[in-house]
Amino acid sequence: MKSIPAALPRRAIAALAVAVAAISAPAFAAWEPSKPVEFVVPAGTGGGADQMARLLQGVISKNNLMKQPLIVVNKSGGAGAEGFLDVKNSKGEPHKIIITLSNLFTTPLATGVPFNWKDLTPVAMLALDNFVLWVNAETPYQNAKQYIDAVKAGGPNKFKMGGTGSKQEDQIITVALEKATGVKMTYVPFKGGGDVAVQLVGKHIDSSVNNPIEAVAQWRAGALRPLCVFGGDRMPYKNKVTDKMAWNDIPTCKESGVPIDYEMLRGIFMPAGATPDQVAFYVDLFKKVRETPDWKKFMEDGAFTQTFMSGPEFAKWVEQAENTHRDLMKEAGFLAKP
Repeated sequence: MKSIPAALPRRAIAALAVAVAAISAPAFAAWEPSKPVEFVVPAGTGGGADQMARLLQGVISKNNLMKQPLIVVNKSGGAGAEGFLDVKNSKGEPHKIIITLSNLFTTPLATGVPFNWKDLTPVAMLALDNFVLWVNAETPYQNAKQYIDAVKAGGPNKFKMGGTGSKQEDQIITVALEKATGVKMTYVPFKGGGDVAVQLVGKHIDSSVNNPIEAVAQWRAGALRPLCVFGGDRMPYKNKVTDKMAWNDIPTCKESGVPIDYEMLRGIFMPAGATPDQVAFYVDLFKKVRETPDWKKFMEDGAFTQTFMSGPEFAKWVEQAENTHRDLMKEAGFLAKP
């Protein structure tokens, strides 16, 4: 082996040594959680957000997608404000994430609680969730028009609409229905969509606008009947859910003469102060989740719109959605007074 020429400058020798060390050194490891990750659900148990969070928890554990466990914690107080404020106050903590629904916008707009989505770090949109007008299967209503006609004939406050929270997405849709029918309904709030479905099965309310995943078990059991979906298009899934119907068989409310178009965000955020590599870890994690059979089945069972976004595209979508909710709530008279 030839030796380094004696005439080679010391500075060059030092540079060569650094280069060799850089080649032989291991690559810098990307960030990953070093302790359990708290997964905050700003809603009660049994609802759509809770079901999705627990499905994610199970898929990640089953497929060993993360070394540390994901721990679901429900913080539903104040229409989700408890959960949002907890994450807002955890600035710089990468071991905490939150799943969001429309109360990301509606809660601060309706209550004036000192929180805005810009207090968090957007990670990814997992999907968009639909809303369906449901009635008890023992009622005579076979379509949305028949139900709307009954509401009109019944007069003010005769029909009870159940929903999750007050001045939230369910009540926003209810107000839109009231405007379409010209008749006031009695809105009855519950902590979660699971409670709403149980109340409708028990005939304590006359209808609900639950997400598909919140009422599919009762539909499959023959206890509830879907009348229309509030999205702009029919849900694409054509496999039969009951012995007679698939999600795709449910008409849009627009088809039924009810001019309402509304879908809800199911997304992931982190506390403010998250670094790019920390965000990238979770974006990559949820991309892996989306490829699993369990997630794909969950998407079809719950009739979700499978839209995925991250980065600036997601942040832009969230900002536009906030503006839309502000307009809807202003029209409904739900905005908090300054």
